[in-house]
Amino acid sequence: MKLFTCKTCGQTIHFDNRVCVRCGSSLGFLAEDVTLHALVPEGDGLWKIAPGEGVYRFCENAVHDVCNWLLPADSSHAFCQACRHNRIVPTTDPKGLERWRRIGMAQHHLFYSILRWRLPHPTREDDPNGGLVFDFLADEVDLNGNIVNAAMTGHEDGLISLRAAEADDEVRESVRVSMGEPYRSLLGHFRHEIGHFYWSLLVRDDATLEEARRLFGDEREDYAAALQRNYEQGPPADWSQNFISTYASAHPAEDFAECWAHFFHIVDTLETARAFGLNTDPRGHEELEAEVNFDPYRAPNAGRLVEAWVPLSVALNAIQRSMGQPDSYPFVLPPPVVEKLEFINRLVRRSE
Repeated sequence: MKLFTCKTCGQTIHFDNRVCVRCGSSLGFLAEDVTLHALVPEGDGLWKIAPGEGVYRFCENAVHDVCNWLLPADSSHAFCQACRHNRIVPTTDPKGLERWRRIGMAQHHLFYSILRWRLPHPTREDDPNGGLVFDFLADEVDLNGNIVNAAMTGHEDGLISLRAAEADDEVRESVRVSMGEPYRSLLGHFRHEIGHFYWSLLVRDDATLEEARRLFGDEREDYAAALQRNYEQGPPADWSQNFISTYASAHPAEDFAECWAHFFHIVDTLETARAFGLNTDPRGHEELEAEVNFDPYRAPNAGRLVEAWVPLSVALNAIQRSMGQPDSYPFVLPPPVVEKLEFINRLVRRSE
């Protein structure tokens, strides 16, 4: 994630900011230039970019403080490029709104990356059968408030479902512990599930599909049987030599989605490190030297990303441990995973 600058007063502003803390200017994100802007009110709910041309209005979800993205004043859309994909959203009572705001923050962060790579993201209006759409689902509860049926997170034919209750830290953490996962986050859910969507959108021609099957396996393998085997028997003994996570070893489709999510994690975190000028140069430990002197979103290959990422992630993990916190990145990248990341890098760059 880049750092941004308030053009009114020069203050550093951040992606999730709504107001400049120095001058009080309202802030809005414009998808067309992937930039957070300071705004000048024009009246009647309209704004101008300071300084700049054009008149804009906020996405309709701004009224719930869920979104601060902008649209041209004459746009035919009510919602921004991220929110217009939503079909079912949480309730607007206090608890529902808090969940929606946390979900929205993660969703907009996802779309920042989609926009940086110029990845296609057709809506159901563009593609009624396979366009990207989100349902943020509530659990089914009884009259006493007990969960009868927990909503499921997953993907099917462009529809990404997310269990809204996972916006609550205690719910998400309890699931993480029960599943034996090293980490679990809303942004991770989005990045993983969108990987399934982009498989169907980008892995189409025979040559690409052949290479994908060589790297990840045949996605036509019985999915239900593969997951059942994984839950009953666990991952293969040598999973860490070939996969990014135990879940990735369950089925080729999950291997691709997991690698896709990690590709997003790595690239976006490296961009954040570059924005802050973070480099590693530990005296006497030259193998941990790294400098992010390139745009990770335009990296020529995955090797360049991994070369910078490994030392930085080691440093981040060490800092977390110094604070008594879990590792930020509790994963290892064996050569077969780097090869998979390189496939995804080429796939993403090809779609620009």
